[in-house]
Amino acid sequence: MSDLGTWFRSVPIVTRYWFAISVVLPLLGRFGLIHPAWMYLDWDLVVYRFHFWRPITALLFYPVSPQTGFHWLLMLYFLYNYSKNLETGVFSGRPADYLYMLMFNWLVCTGICMAAGVYFLLEPMVLSVLYVWCQLNKDTIVSFWFGTTFKAMYLPWILCAFNAVLRGGGMNELLGILVGHTYYFLAFDYPLQHGGSTL
Repeated sequence: MSDLGTWFRSVPIVTRYWFAISVVLPLLGRFGLIHPAWMYLDWDLVVYRFHFWRPITALLFYPVSPQTGFHWLLMLYFLYNYSKNLETGVFSGRPADYLYMLMFNWLVCTGICMAAGVYFLLEPMVLSVLYVWCQLNKDTIVSFWFGTTFKAMYLPWILCAFNAVLRGGGMNELLGILVGHTYYFLAFDYPLQHGGSTL
């Protein structure tokens, strides 16, 4: 148990708590200790019934079932891996700046997902973080299923196509890519390429 505690404390602080809550809340829902009806994002409930907690719970909750369990574990892996890489890489020693990036992405994601009718934000938020990392490390070679390797810049698109084929989805990935690109463009691309002020 001490090894688990040591590992947990070694995870960068923002990633540590985002990951931990994204594990605990879905498990509480899976075992019936909290009801998913109180967790999802809905325009009418937020705006007209003042359920102001929903944008937060929609970020941290995922409806785990026998059909979605593997996908949830995959999202947790991506959350842990790419959030940690960003927090210890480009945001090293600047947890407040990393938290600012997450807050910006969360606000954009909340607005877009409410307009698109997406109820849970974990997947688009994780994809937005993955997208930012991939853009900052475009030429890094990453591994995927069955030993395939390619440049990191293609990973978000491959995940989107992979999900479209296997699950008939892809919308959450596209929204995550849109959110991640918005942040990347305003924080890195626009100031560097066009001389504009940074986000």
